[in-house]
Amino acid sequence: MSDPYFYQPAQGHGLPHDPFNAIVGPRPIGWISTRAASGALNLAPYSFFNAFNYTPPLIGFASLGRKDTLVNIEETAEFVWNLATRPLAEAMNASCAAAPPEVDEFALAGLTPVASNIVAVPRVLESPVSFECRRTQIIRLQGASGAPTDSWLILGEVVGVHIARALLRDGVYDTAGSRTILRGGGPADYFEITPENLFRMKRPSYP
Repeated sequence: MSDPYFYQPAQGHGLPHDPFNAIVGPRPIGWISTRAASGALNLAPYSFFNAFNYTPPLIGFASLGRKDTLVNIEETAEFVWNLATRPLAEAMNASCAAAPPEVDEFALAGLTPVASNIVAVPRVLESPVSFECRRTQIIRLQGASGAPTDSWLILGEVVGVHIARALLRDGVYDTAGSRTILRGGGPADYFEITPENLFRMKRPSYP
């Protein structure tokens, strides 16, 4: 095997496009709806997103900069995660426009806000899965030196779950059939989960 390409991020990657996001991926999309204290709605996708705990169920995403989503969650302590799927890809992409706070991205993307059951933030009606969440922590990220970054990790407890019944097969959630999309690397790469890519491995027992 030849020597790998090596670089130190602090000194630049020396490539046409930063490979970090492409290597750590594809990544789930945090399609987050919020409501400002003023009542204005916001909907935006975040590619640094994942689940972090079972009980209670915790999810989180990182905001690179103090965007409207972060400010709204600071004000109201609530948000909703909505599953981004292939049929909703263009609408999801439309909702990432750098619009001012007073612009409703639901309307911008042609989507329907529908009332949640527990939190005051609406979910995306067209999305087959939504998590109603209450904020648990907001953490400003820092580098190894301790210097703060311009990024914030927002964590929330899932207090309500909406699942389209068509995605429950004998009571089991059909991940492969959800057509979930994931963020890849580069400026525009995405991937779709399909049944053709499904394989199974059972956890081994020891000894």
